[in-house]
Amino acid sequence: MPAARVRPAGEHPRLSPEPPVDLRAHAAAKLPEYMVPAAFVALPAFPLTPNGKLDRNALPDPVVTSGAGGAARTGTEAALCALFGELLGVAEVGVDDDFFALGGHSLLATRLTSRARTLFDRELTVSAVFESRTPAALARAVAEAPSARPALRPLPRPERTPLSAAQRSLWFLDRLTGANPAYHLPYALEITGRLHVPALRTALADVATRHEALRTVIAEHDGVPHQVVTDREPTLTLTTASTSEVDTVVAGLARAPFDLATDLPLRAHLVTVDTDRHVLLVVLHHIAGDGWSLVPLAADLATAYGARATGTAPQWSPLPVQYADYALWQRDLLGSPTTWRAS
Repeated sequence: MPAARVRPAGEHPRLSPEPPVDLRAHAAAKLPEYMVPAAFVALPAFPLTPNGKLDRNALPDPVVTSGAGGAARTGTEAALCALFGELLGVAEVGVDDDFFALGGHSLLATRLTSRARTLFDRELTVSAVFESRTPAALARAVAEAPSARPALRPLPRPERTPLSAAQRSLWFLDRLTGANPAYHLPYALEITGRLHVPALRTALADVATRHEALRTVIAEHDGVPHQVVTDREPTLTLTTASTSEVDTVVAGLARAPFDLATDLPLRAHLVTVDTDRHVLLVVLHHIAGDGWSLVPLAADLATAYGARATGTAPQWSPLPVQYADYALWQRDLLGSPTTWRAS
């Protein structure tokens, strides 16, 4: 949840502990909607570290509760209030509370529509969330929405699995303009202390085994692209760098091009700065995921590493569907796409 911490300046009157509406309005006039803080925490002074810098770890988290209030009158409203609270981390949500004022954004709106589709068997769009921002208004939108699309499920794999619409766009741009680091999603983590490199390497393989998209390359048949799920494991390259050059080294590794036809869309680099200091860089190509994908990717990698470091395998349930299933589901839903042929 985007939140701001504020303190009085000069002789400014003591701020109320309640979220100041005037500050939110001031921020909304200068920032895009997704950057406007959903909560403001008033502090008498900012916490500082012993060397005088802002101590971010000591900043208090906001406590957001129902703003506009109002009790649910129907089962749909009650379910939406509960869903708002679950996604936004808000203890209580009233039927007149604004999804975006409580910290919602476009990615959470997408998750909301997906959950609503499962709950109500209705095809709710993301635009409906932006237009009907409260549980009361969204309940009316649910009532008017058409029946949900066929559920996503595992499907028989054809000889050549098609690309999804998003993958086709990225493949076409790659063929048109060449590899572009703008479509790289880097995730860098500084690690201090002892590191079990063999366990990390095996954990990467575990994650790739769990997610087919991380083992997928793009092949062509008569100029038409299709997915090929391989049995290969992502690489973990080892390198060293001094403290002064580590940022430059990591940036260069993050920009190294992918060949979509031969390279797996996930790679990892371990940059050793000292015996007890490392930087782990994981680079995901956008053709295999998006910014939201980095969250479960990091969580699965942490789970797998924790297990492998103790000599065991990660204990997780198989995924119900893979990305190739989604591409086939999308093809069946939307019809065969216009054929893309390489020039």
